[in-house]
Amino acid sequence: MRQYDPDLTPSWKKQAPVPEVPAEPDLVVEEVATGFCGAVIRCEAGTVTLEDRFGKHRVFPLAPRGFLLDGRTVTLVRPAAAAPVRPSRTASGSIAVPGARARVARAGRIYVEGRHDAELVERVWGDDLRVEGVVVEYLEGVDDLPAIVRDFRPGPDARLGVLVDHLVPGSKEARIAASVTDPHVLVVGHPYVDVWQAVKPSALGIRAWPSVPHGQDWKTGVCRALDWPDNTGAAWRQILGRVHSYKDLEPALLGRVEELIDWVTGA
Repeated sequence: MRQYDPDLTPSWKKQAPVPEVPAEPDLVVEEVATGFCGAVIRCEAGTVTLEDRFGKHRVFPLAPRGFLLDGRTVTLVRPAAAAPVRPSRTASGSIAVPGARARVARAGRIYVEGRHDAELVERVWGDDLRVEGVVVEYLEGVDDLPAIVRDFRPGPDARLGVLVDHLVPGSKEARIAASVTDPHVLVVGHPYVDVWQAVKPSALGIRAWPSVPHGQDWKTGVCRALDWPDNTGAAWRQILGRVHSYKDLEPALLGRVEELIDWVTGA
């Protein structure tokens, strides 16, 4: 008696399974129906975008058996989402310590002149400061620095570091800094009129910080010269938002902040 295959599907309808291939960027395939050949540049839910050698883009559905890879029929599938990569370094460029808990605050402190200075230091060195247990506070100016130092009562286990704006020879700030002689206090500074200037112009998409006439409020003058609204708070938020790491800051500030952190931690 003749034996029949229990599978009654006609042989011409039977198709061998084809491999599923993740549509990774730069994978070169040919779309079966159109013959369009190109490299994968994007894969979204249900579609893949190919770019041919002339730079032309076309979007195709991720249909079964829809593509040829090295002459073989394949089914393109969306690549699995990659696990998030933890940054190996902090914004300051130091080695990151994943999962590290903030250290209990030291008695020592770093004082900066204003809120913008403190926010910029936090932006770049915040991770480092928490690991080291260093607190940054702002003074709203350094005119009363000698009295502030006396009230702080620095000592071997409570060092004080101070960051001063516009610390250049002959300036008022230089005279005030020179009046602080406590051996447990380190006063350093940068040459800029305001800490805004410590952000590289390239980070903001400008050629240079504008010159502001003497006697005019520097921040207001900058906003007007750059055709920004006369709102220095909004301008600062825009500036700070462009700072992503130490690479966006001038070396004259970077070195001074690193020096203060080493001083307070006794490194």
